[in-house]
Amino acid sequence: MAEVLALVDYGAGNLHSVANALKAAGAEGVTVTSDPDVVRAADRIVLPGVGSFRACVEGLLGIPHLVESMTERVQVGGAPFLGICVGMQLLATRGVEHGVTEGLNWIEGEVRRIEVTDPAIKIPHMGWNDVAVPPHADGLIEPGEAYFLHSYHFVPDAGHDVAAMTDHGGGIVAAVARDNVVGVQFHPEKSQAFGLALLSRFLEWKP
Repeated sequence: MAEVLALVDYGAGNLHSVANALKAAGAEGVTVTSDPDVVRAADRIVLPGVGSFRACVEGLLGIPHLVESMTERVQVGGAPFLGICVGMQLLATRGVEHGVTEGLNWIEGEVRRIEVTDPAIKIPHMGWNDVAVPPHADGLIEPGEAYFLHSYHFVPDAGHDVAAMTDHGGGIVAAVARDNVVGVQFHPEKSQAFGLALLSRFLEWKP
C-alpha cells in the first residue's frame, strides 16, 4: 500500500510546484489537505510556506485543530516531517517579522532579518547558492547547490540542530534537523536535480 503524504494547505504555500516535485521524486500518495484528520493519519507530512512568518502562522492557526493534529502526528507519533522555506522557519520558537510571533517551537530558536554589512550583498537572498553540510549531519541533506528566496533566516539556539549552512554576506542556516523533523530554507521544488534528490531521500527516510 502506498504511503499517504500530507502536503499541508493553509493558504501560504507553493502547493502545485511542491506536489509536482514530490511526485517527480517518486511519491505516489500526495494529498494536498487542510483536514486535521488526514494530517493525523498521514505517513509523512510536508509543510511549505511563502510570505511572512506572521501571515503563515495566522494561516495555520486559522484552521481549527490543524496545528494540534500536526503536533500529534509528528511530535508524538514520529511521522517524518519536512518544512520548506517559511515552513522550515515555523519550526522556530518565534519570528520577529512585523512584530514578535510565536512559532511551533519544535526546534528552539528565532527567525530574524538577514543583516549584511556589505552594501553589494542584496536582500532578499535570491538565487542559487552552495549548501554546506556539517560533520554531525545525518545524511538526509547533502552538499550541493540549491535555490533560495528569503529575507529572514532561522537562528537555532543549539548548533547541533543545524543540518546545513550557506553564505550570503555571512553564514546563514540552510537546513535544520532534529529526530524525525527536518526543515530546509531553500526551495527543493526549484532546485532541479539537487532538490529532487533531497525529496527522494525524504520519501525513503526512516528516522
